[in-house]
Amino acid sequence: MRRAGAVCAARVGAWLGGALPPPRGPGMAEPAPGAEGKAEGEEGAAPAPKKRRLAGGERYVPPPRKLSAGVSFGPAHFAETSYYLEGGLRKVRPYYFDFRTYCKGRWVGRSLRDVFDTEFRAQPLSYYRAAARAGRLRLNEEPVRDLDVVLRNNDFLRNTVHRHEPPVTAQPIEILVEDDEVVVVDKPSSLPVHPCGRFRHNTVIFILGKEHDLKELHTIHRLDRMTSGVLMFAKTAAVSKRIDEQVRERQLEKEYVCRVVGEFPEHEVVCEEPILVVSYKVGVCRVDPKGKFCKTIFQRLSYNGKTSVVRCLPRTGRTHQIRVHLQYLGHPIVNDPIYNMAAWGPARGKGGEIGKTDEELLKALVEEHRSKQSLDILGISEQDLNSSAENEDSGNSGDCARSAQAGPVSENSCPAEDTKDPEKDAEDPERNDVAAHPLNSGTNPETLEKYKELGSCENQGGQAGEKSSEEKDPLCAECKITRRDPSPKELVMYLHALRYKGAEFEYCSRMPEWAMDDWEE
Repeated sequence: MRRAGAVCAARVGAWLGGALPPPRGPGMAEPAPGAEGKAEGEEGAAPAPKKRRLAGGERYVPPPRKLSAGVSFGPAHFAETSYYLEGGLRKVRPYYFDFRTYCKGRWVGRSLRDVFDTEFRAQPLSYYRAAARAGRLRLNEEPVRDLDVVLRNNDFLRNTVHRHEPPVTAQPIEILVEDDEVVVVDKPSSLPVHPCGRFRHNTVIFILGKEHDLKELHTIHRLDRMTSGVLMFAKTAAVSKRIDEQVRERQLEKEYVCRVVGEFPEHEVVCEEPILVVSYKVGVCRVDPKGKFCKTIFQRLSYNGKTSVVRCLPRTGRTHQIRVHLQYLGHPIVNDPIYNMAAWGPARGKGGEIGKTDEELLKALVEEHRSKQSLDILGISEQDLNSSAENEDSGNSGDCARSAQAGPVSENSCPAEDTKDPEKDAEDPERNDVAAHPLNSGTNPETLEKYKELGSCENQGGQAGEKSSEEKDPLCAECKITRRDPSPKELVMYLHALRYKGAEFEYCSRMPEWAMDDWEE
């Protein structure tokens, strides 16, 4: 068993109070939500809940959620590329990757050219023509020479792309507890839980597998990419199922800590405003009467004259629940890259007053991050923004929740580019302004294999931070762009999952430095 010395990670054997039924297993945690967020929020439409009659009346008990198999990656996946540390960031060397998908029903009878033109607009048609000439597009494992080929039912499409992953903070993942049933870690901010969007190797799942040999883990709950703190995994499907059953009985206490703008009230504050998802693609929610009921309890821990440290106890699990409720109360998280932005208006969304339509709000948020060259921090790219709504419906959105349940090699069904929803977990200001450089008509699959070999991170001989000529791909627009790296400070949001407590366990992490009483910006 692995344990970190200075953390609370105790299993509590005694059952106190009798208000809840006795525990049925060794661990309990929240369902697979989507962030602090998705660690606080359930993702996707759930089946109609069942009613269960108790002594005090009736209450809703959610039905069992569909449990996915453990996410399994192996040496072949880990060998795709390598990490290096630079400027306080963990970076991934660019690498080649195959996107794979079967023909969607609505594609049947349409040409491949038409599908690329209408559903995968992240790249111009000239890119796909060049990719076909380079042997990067394969239909039923045969090279595609003509984009006018008509798609048939069950056709299998493979597209080889040159992937660039955004950097994350270099802070290591600390393992709080590892036993026969669970793995509990302290997740750094900026790190997605599992492959989604443009993130694959820079994810908790990949790092745990590659650097700690922890594989086939089952996601019990998820934290938003920018949220740090306690994150639990089950080692077997049986443990995952048992924990999920206990979660549905509401036998879990979650505690977060954050630093917010201004002097938060000294008395306990309860917020029960309903929350509505504005955009899955950008990952934005707001208070709205048409939203889902949720409840958060807030307690001020300290105030340094400018900002307050607040304890947050979410009683429901909605996407971005803590962040949205704090914004509504007029005390957004100090460095929240979504809910403490000027795009929300002079009051920053206090009291739900925005003064914009949802479309105007999203546009203003995107433009604000574009101007700061910080779309990576927001977690979206120009490709994401340019993808059509039709494409989003197809499953090409790269939603982190869906990605977690997909295959390890093809966690996205998009044959063209990897994009993202909220958590969604979730990047390029000028990407679309640079045209892809087509290969000559003479380029063939053998040439591609040469580029793959040269671009392999295991074969790099240059300095860690240099983009050598061998790493560059002639078709990759990203290779032609030089953009600034975010600072480690920009990749930390002051929201931390501090404690998860069940009837017979309690897992805690250390209080973050920014949450200390005397801390100042």
